[in-house]
Amino acid sequence: MNNRLKSVISAAAIAVGLCFAPVQAADLPHVVILATGGTIAGTGATSTTTVGYTAAKLGVDKMIESVPELQKVAEVRGEQVAQIASESMTNEVWLKLAKRINQLLAQKDVDGIVVTHGTDTIEETAYFLDLVVKSKKPVVVVGSMRPSTAISADGPINLYNAVILAGSKEAVGKGVLVALNDQINAAREVTKSNTSTADTFRTPELGFLGYMQDNKAHFYRMSTRKNTADTEFDVSKLSSLPRVDIVYGYANMDRVAMDADIGAGAQGIVQAGVGDGSVAAQMMPAFRDARQKGVIVVRSSRVGNGIVARNGEANDDKEDFVVSDTLNAQKARILLMLALTKTHDTQAIQRMFYTY
Repeated sequence: MNNRLKSVISAAAIAVGLCFAPVQAADLPHVVILATGGTIAGTGATSTTTVGYTAAKLGVDKMIESVPELQKVAEVRGEQVAQIASESMTNEVWLKLAKRINQLLAQKDVDGIVVTHGTDTIEETAYFLDLVVKSKKPVVVVGSMRPSTAISADGPINLYNAVILAGSKEAVGKGVLVALNDQINAAREVTKSNTSTADTFRTPELGFLGYMQDNKAHFYRMSTRKNTADTEFDVSKLSSLPRVDIVYGYANMDRVAMDADIGAGAQGIVQAGVGDGSVAAQMMPAFRDARQKGVIVVRSSRVGNGIVARNGEANDDKEDFVVSDTLNAQKARILLMLALTKTHDTQAIQRMFYTY
């Protein structure tokens, strides 16, 4: 065999070896997991305990260790931002979390973020981050419906999929995502729809953005509303958020709760009204009094689907109210809090509700 032929064979062998070489760590995306607690970090008394367990028991390092497959799909490290059940989530934790995410995503060696979270308020945290994260890099919020000790615990596979999603090019520019049960949802649109089943997270009417299958993200649509780097909100210098409270609509309601909220310093009130955000006749004086005091009133709906029509069930132009569009009351509260850091002008705030 001549030297020329040996060189050709050697080059071919090297090329084949490269094609079948295992993925090196340098080729993997760098994903940071920020843990806040929740059921995904919870433990139960037995393997069949799926209610009555204790949330937020495991630390982030323990969660990462429990899913060794993560090391095959990303360079992963974790930080513990909070250790709480998500019903105890606060504005202060939101601000801390958002600031840390923005710090991390500004680094060249961070490709995406996963936030582990309890499911009760996961949609609220995700939407808050959707409005204040200043990067197009993926941010994925994930949780579980069963504690880590349960038979068929869903936390490990949810976390595994979330890391893949956060490190994927497909998720770039899609806004903050909520990913559980192999399903990908937009932060603005998703809501918890069942108290206990694993398929609880749904986007009513509009549908999922896509699915996780075969270790890949498959997207079929995008949310059309502005998010993350395209919003006007900046929390970098904020140490608190304006107080905004929710008043729930029901038959025979009165103004006691609303007056108490305003007396406690609420700068905004979101009504989770009946039907199309209807205002009861006996409540209209309370809403007018609120506006005279400078309190912003947003009409939302307790129904859970559909658009709250401006000048539909109330003369919003005359009363100087804002409508929530398709945002449910808990998400309307978040947008109103952030809006109030910018302005108290109702026309400007209404524009924000139609933009985000």
